Amino acid sequence: MRRAGRGAVAVIAAVIMASVGWGPAGAADRVGLAPTQSRAGSDVAPPLVMDGSAWVSVSVATLWRSPGSPRAVDAPALAKPARIKGWLADLTLSQRRALNGRADTQALLGDEVRIVRLRPRWAKVVVPSQPSQLDARGYPGWVPRRQLTARPPVSAAQQATVVTRTTWLRTDAADPGRVFRISFGTRLSVAGEDDRWVRVVTPDGVVRRVIRSAVVLHLPGEPALPPSTDSLVTTATSFVGLPYLWAGLSGFGLDCSGLTWLDYRVHGITIPRDALPGSRGGAPVTAPGPGDLMYYATDGLVHHVSMYVGNGRMVHAPRTGSRVQVIATSQPAYSSEYAGARRYFSP
Repeated sequence: MRRAGRGAVAVIAAVIMASVGWGPAGAADRVGLAPTQSRAGSDVAPPLVMDGSAWVSVSVATLWRSPGSPRAVDAPALAKPARIKGWLADLTLSQRRALNGRADTQALLGDEVRIVRLRPRWAKVVVPSQPSQLDARGYPGWVPRRQLTARPPVSAAQQATVVTRTTWLRTDAADPGRVFRISFGTRLSVAGEDDRWVRVVTPDGVVRRVIRSAVVLHLPGEPALPPSTDSLVTTATSFVGLPYLWAGLSGFGLDCSGLTWLDYRVHGITIPRDALPGSRGGAPVTAPGPGDLMYYATDGLVHHVSMYVGNGRMVHAPRTGSRVQVIATSQPAYSSEYAGARRYFSP
């Protein structure tokens, strides 16, 4: 078969790429779609079904104990798009504390979940990427149905993972406008890139942009950050100053095990979501080294985890009302409850 000339190939390629929103900025306009509305794949998403997969379609989805667990003040966290920053800004200290017993974890934009129960406005899901003692299939909880999509992810040669605390997801336009903030650890399929922007496909099939400096591009299934003890420590300490959030698993707020889980996630290492099962995994170590996890217990029950960073210091998210901090491991409040260390990564 004779090969088409370069000019013909370029025209054909441009039309195909534009039709799915994968062409250069503005390409979607040439096929009648505004860049902010460009899509990859069908506009019709399949329905959520029992025992089927779904994907988080908001920046951060909070998993609740029951559909009745959220309060009126939690409405912004239930919306689409989820208004996480505004939600947290409006919570009083007592309202933050009262999340204990109401919510248990969170999932990020694009994370896969499995549907285990459906109600008219809610879905009970498990998160396979978050190992849990509560369910062998993954961490369980209730999520508003509006925050999920059953649309299968777009296959792409590369993924983009956010490696700053948060960054803006923007419209796919010559002058990209802000849509909503997304979190550290968020992984999305790459549709294109240039020196300034990376074009990504959201779970709803819409092509958006993120600033290139906020993401790392990598092969699907490969870690965003090559695992090393130095990188684990650097990532954990990058969250110093971030407010503690019960059930928090994002760059908007973290709890103690959320900090360690999210850090290990971007390095391609899966660890249990909670401190208690985490204290039973990995390899026990007598003298922790940088990147190892240190556990704390009261009356034999593990309730806290930190990461050793070297020189007798650790980084952790202490409690509601505090922030991620680096402290000496010898502080009495922690040294008296120390219950051992575990190693999940060996160089």
